[in-house]
Amino acid sequence: MENNSFKNALLDPRIFSVTWELVPGRGAKETAQENVLASARHAADGEKVHALSLTDNPGGTPAMSADFIGCEILKLGIEPLVHFSCKDKNRSSIESQLYALDRAGVRNLLVMTGDYPVSGYMGRPSPVFDLDPTHVLQLISEMNKSLEYQGPKGISRLKPSDFFAGAVVSPFKATEAEQMAQYYKLKKKIDAGAQFIVTQLGYDARKIHEAFLFLKQSGFSVPIVGNIYILPYGAAKMMNNNELPGSVVTDKLLAEIDQERNNPDKGVNARILRAARMYAIMKGIGFNGVHIGGHNIKYEQVEEIIRQGEALAPQWTELIKYFDYPMENGFYYFERDPKTGLNKETQINRQFAKSSAKVEISYSISRFFHMLMFEPGKKLYGVMKTISRKIAGSIMENIFHKLEHLTKVVIFDCKDCGDCALIDIAYLCPMSQCPKNQRNGPCGGSYQGWCEVYPFKKQCIYVRAYARLKKHGQEAQLEKNIIPPCDWDLHQTSSWLNFYLEKDHTANKQKTASSKK
Repeated sequence: MENNSFKNALLDPRIFSVTWELVPGRGAKETAQENVLASARHAADGEKVHALSLTDNPGGTPAMSADFIGCEILKLGIEPLVHFSCKDKNRSSIESQLYALDRAGVRNLLVMTGDYPVSGYMGRPSPVFDLDPTHVLQLISEMNKSLEYQGPKGISRLKPSDFFAGAVVSPFKATEAEQMAQYYKLKKKIDAGAQFIVTQLGYDARKIHEAFLFLKQSGFSVPIVGNIYILPYGAAKMMNNNELPGSVVTDKLLAEIDQERNNPDKGVNARILRAARMYAIMKGIGFNGVHIGGHNIKYEQVEEIIRQGEALAPQWTELIKYFDYPMENGFYYFERDPKTGLNKETQINRQFAKSSAKVEISYSISRFFHMLMFEPGKKLYGVMKTISRKIAGSIMENIFHKLEHLTKVVIFDCKDCGDCALIDIAYLCPMSQCPKNQRNGPCGGSYQGWCEVYPFKKQCIYVRAYARLKKHGQEAQLEKNIIPPCDWDLHQTSSWLNFYLEKDHTANKQKTASSKK
């Protein structure tokens, strides 16, 4: 291979980058770990793969640390791409982990929310989700520039790191609200410093093309990598049943894969060909690379996908017909191009589309009181600010806090974090109503508008927020301003006092609004 650096390959328009996903598995000295290292040796010798992508506790179950095995793989002469999830660590632990990776020379990170914890020693673990991917990307960006922090003798600066950090987006969402919220969060991720984007898994050519077009129309120049999975029937059935949240296999595709099992080779060649066709289409569309995954895949199969994919690439437009797997009544961001089977560069008119969620009367009431009390410049805003100054530190503060909290528990299921994000998310609380506490947009696991953790029981709060805001033509509010993580110094204190006294995350917005007057 002329250059086996993942970053250089992905940023070089002459090179079509290839990463191969490996799963370390549970344990320290088990067969799974030995298989990963054996695969890494083959990939290093074969020189067709630019990086080995390593999963971080996939499916929410414990596994060998992607960080540690990534260090072992680096010594074999090939770069790891470590999946860096937010589910199991608080911000201090995340920072420590980044220092260790930087010192070890592990530079490539794929930052993601992570699967909700499912099982562990003596039962289900406690999820953390202290930071979301946009926060981690911000931290990495600051580390790359020389992170500043308050030391005992004033501001100190660390030596700069050299991370190449990317993020994930799913174009494979069925509803308008889910899809738009994904794209709004993608913009935040790029603003936070994402240096490349990897798509979630799906087999609809229009949706694959849509992700590429969205980045192009948004003016982003970050590389985009397409996700390819060598799909056997077992995995396809799990994805079809939404047992691997975020991955989409339609009934039509599942039926075809079921038929392929009757082939003499039990469908192996059909799976390889499908992956090679995806490779060719993604390269033809203009993707910068592909991310190849699959259970118990051999390096020779990865090489075969690359070989067939390169051979098919010149006639990639003829392959689009093999990926006509739309979701039932699925939403598309762009109009369909009947000539190519992909998309035109014209966005659909979303103005009159049917709402994905019911907008409750409580939202109208919340908006009314917000405009009355929480908008700088309004009469009650000044009154409340004056009252807050007088109450703060007095015997009345505790009484005020308890009355506020009781009200918000009844209306918003408040968790008393003290750094309230209700204003930012259409009066839906991410700390109590989102199991992953996402303050800047949805995770990738929602299904048909339902929450990944509570499918068919609870709608994703961002689906509800989108419907609420769209009713007033304000849905784009979800892409504005990265909402900081909770400041836990404010935990179990009055969020109203913190708001009016400019202690919470809205302080900078209030100061900006005041400066414009």
